Amino acid sequence: MKLNSVTRIHSGRFITRYDLNYTTADQKTKIYEMISRNPDIDTPEALHNSRADAVVLIMHDASGEKILLNKEFRLAAGEWVYNFPAGLIDDGETPEISAKRELKEETGLDLIEITDKLHDSYSAVGFSNEKNICIVGRADGTFAKSSSSVEEIEAGWYAKEEVRNLLKTEPFAARTQGYCYLWSQK
Repeated sequence: MKLNSVTRIHSGRFITRYDLNYTTADQKTKIYEMISRNPDIDTPEALHNSRADAVVLIMHDASGEKILLNKEFRLAAGEWVYNFPAGLIDDGETPEISAKRELKEETGLDLIEITDKLHDSYSAVGFSNEKNICIVGRADGTFAKSSSSVEEIEAGWYAKEEVRNLLKTEPFAARTQGYCYLWSQK
């Protein structure tokens, strides 16, 4: 496969849509549609996102027996979806600072301890080059309504049995579903 060119199709406030022109192994020219947080991709080499765009927070309570999940109304899905707290890394922020800020904004909780930080992963590699960093740790405090007027979030602590039941009946973001399935089976 050979990537020939990148064409910007539309720039929005948060994402930009591109067409990637490529040639397949059997010499057919194709177009692949994608989105990016980067509004300035102009060459195939620029597709390689050099830094994480967002943090994903995998938080447990002090006992380690409960996991933090957001039940959030997601506009693209048109329904409530279970997901880990997450958000964009602002300019000048480290992933750790972003994690503390996003956790507080979305749940009201405080980030008490970071126990691990995973290497970059892709949010939706089938159509975007957006990268995340998963921050694993412990949170504590009192739940509060999201400080953002554009997010409807119901945050809560869930025990393993509760998670197993939710996984059978409720929609999840894929990364959250996978982690929660494995965590709840232990």
